[in-house]
Amino acid sequence: MRSGQRTRVLEIGTSNGYSTIWLAAAVQPGGRVTSVERDAARQAQADAHLRRAGLRQAVDLLLGDATEVVAALDGPYECVLFDADRVSAPDQLRLLLPKLAPDVLLMADNVLSHPQEVAGYLAAVEALEGFESVVVPIGKGLHVAHRWARGVAPGPPGSVRPGGGGLPGGSPGRTGAG
Repeated sequence: MRSGQRTRVLEIGTSNGYSTIWLAAAVQPGGRVTSVERDAARQAQADAHLRRAGLRQAVDLLLGDATEVVAALDGPYECVLFDADRVSAPDQLRLLLPKLAPDVLLMADNVLSHPQEVAGYLAAVEALEGFESVVVPIGKGLHVAHRWARGVAPGPPGSVRPGGGGLPGGSPGRTGAG
């Protein structure tokens, strides 16, 4: 995430703040993590953990039903971590689509430990045009999906994705998936 220079990150499911700390540590200087939790006691734990880690100033902690909170957010978000109610994640994704940056990273935790619960979310992401995804078999399984901004590819400055018009001077640019 740090190498992607993300500055606007959304976490759905703060819990005790463990992932929130990692996200806040990886966000670019001046960036913000917005984290949503429905349980006030867990949010209080997260607040204390973030303060102890010296990262509280980089995080906006929001309390409430994630689907309702997501509907009210402005965006754009360059990274979203779904780590809460997996059954509601497809609805949250649908609400977030117009609020996502062109170059966006979507992540969902626990995809191997809760395959039935996360199936709807995975199907929703797979149906999105322009996203590439993979399940990383670490912990309980992390699904990572990425959409490049049109015409932008990883690599040297000036690299482009297919359909992006090529490099200056007519060179075709990189076509690999990242």
